[in-house]
Amino acid sequence: MKSLLTGRFEGYSVHHVKKDLLSGIIVGIVAIPLAMSFAIASGVKPEYGIYTACIAGILIAIFGGSKYQIGGPTGAFVPILLGIVLTYGYEDLLLAGLMAGVLLCLMGIFKLGTLIKFIPRPVTVGFTAGIAVIIFIGQIANFLGLSNITRHEYLINNIQEIMKQIGTTNIYSIVTAAICLITILITPKFFPKIPGALAGIIVSTLVATVLFSDQIATIATAYGQIPNTLPSFAMPHITLERIQQLIGPAFVIAMLGGIESLLSAVVADGMTNSKHNSNRELVGQGIANIVTPLFGGIPATGAIARTATNIKTGAVSPMSGIIHGVFVLVTLLVLAPYASHIPLASMAPVLMVVAWNMSERHHFAHIVKLKSGDSLVLLITFLLTVFTSLTLAVEVGLVLAVLLFAKRMSEKLVVTKVLPDHSNKSAKVRPHVVHQQHDCPQIKIYTIEGPLFFGAAQMFEETINSSLQQHSKVLILRMGKVPFMDSTGEAYFNNIVDNFTAQGGTIFVTGVQEELQLALLRTGIYDKIGAHHFYQHTGEAITKALTYLDAHQCQGCQHFAFRECADLSENKEKETFLVQ
Repeated sequence: MKSLLTGRFEGYSVHHVKKDLLSGIIVGIVAIPLAMSFAIASGVKPEYGIYTACIAGILIAIFGGSKYQIGGPTGAFVPILLGIVLTYGYEDLLLAGLMAGVLLCLMGIFKLGTLIKFIPRPVTVGFTAGIAVIIFIGQIANFLGLSNITRHEYLINNIQEIMKQIGTTNIYSIVTAAICLITILITPKFFPKIPGALAGIIVSTLVATVLFSDQIATIATAYGQIPNTLPSFAMPHITLERIQQLIGPAFVIAMLGGIESLLSAVVADGMTNSKHNSNRELVGQGIANIVTPLFGGIPATGAIARTATNIKTGAVSPMSGIIHGVFVLVTLLVLAPYASHIPLASMAPVLMVVAWNMSERHHFAHIVKLKSGDSLVLLITFLLTVFTSLTLAVEVGLVLAVLLFAKRMSEKLVVTKVLPDHSNKSAKVRPHVVHQQHDCPQIKIYTIEGPLFFGAAQMFEETINSSLQQHSKVLILRMGKVPFMDSTGEAYFNNIVDNFTAQGGTIFVTGVQEELQLALLRTGIYDKIGAHHFYQHTGEAITKALTYLDAHQCQGCQHFAFRECADLSENKEKETFLVQ
């Protein structure tokens, strides 16, 4: 526990308190309408979103790995949480959130924070854009004021539900939503210091209350009055059966929460020239998600937009995140009765704007225009997110990304037959000098460039096997540009060694890097080849290989692959070179 708090408030002063107080209050003002909106969109009561912003916000600020991180409910969770609520219910959502918190803590403890950064950009852009589409379409019903709407887990069913109830459109809801949307869009231009979402909700609520208060649905009519009391503690009912049932949803919450929080921390690093601790961030997120469900809150993670706002308004330490959580709590206790009168139509534009901003449309368009494998991964991840589930989308997206990576890496492996180029003094080995009339039948030299891994190892073996068919005496493998070799590459390499030595051939290896040499030692290939057959330079290997030549086979040979070949070919009596 002490290590989690180390360095969090070094050099903190009264001057810093003033900055954090201002930024914390501003972020708190931004967070309140978003917290309620995300809760409603997730299928739960708005106060649960406020509880989350308060409790998780404070805990993430205290225990997280970024000094500037603001935690709370986010749009990325909306389709997942809604699906859990519709499938299992609110009580099981709390347990899934708690389980996700445990998983996040374990990920941080086992230092898996750095692994999340390896999730490819097309996958994250694809599911983020898909989530944005789901959120946007999910708010159309409230924007239009449709009644008798039944919420479904899948987007296509929700679209059908909207079309089915389109006849119940409420003109007052549209007017209210339009006023809110216009206010959100113009507020930054005229009053840049006032959060657009807050201004939109206040203005549209006032207009609706004064002009047509009984004509549209509000938070109170849909969910009841928001209680202006502290959240109560309640331990979820935990059974083995429920844990088994919810482990899948909990894992998805943990993975998405980890990705979102670390992305937010990276954004904060870029804005402040600081460095976050990814593993501590995961532990902080885990603690927040373990505690928050005990008070009725929904899963939380780092919020990129609120974190950026926190930094822009002058935050200097985690204290701003703590102040933000306290401000949200005080606001709940004081203003809850008034918040209950907010029309649902006023909440819809807030989430629509959030969806538009999180859609990553510019990155999406850029990757699609590339017309590459990344474009395919992006589109498949996006479509699966929209029309199936985020779980399936991420799984398929990651598998496709790995296959694409393997294909690209396999193309990086180049195996070329080479011989000394006698047209220059250095006589460096070159591939262009090898042709049908200039290729030593007894000594084969190959340059291998690139990683020897599962995607390329078979091609490596097939290329080298061409030498086995010619019953060569010596095989020289130039491996100075092989950075690593996995178990598949080791297996194919071992096959080459076994097959070539079985027919009486000898293998020399040159230029092996230290890491690859250690791998060969671990697998036993190094000893099988023989330490005396490893050379630093190709020239040394060639000199030794010439002593293995069959002198009788050299007589009359017109390939002249090496400088010594002329003498060997012409002198029939000379038998300096022995067969071994």
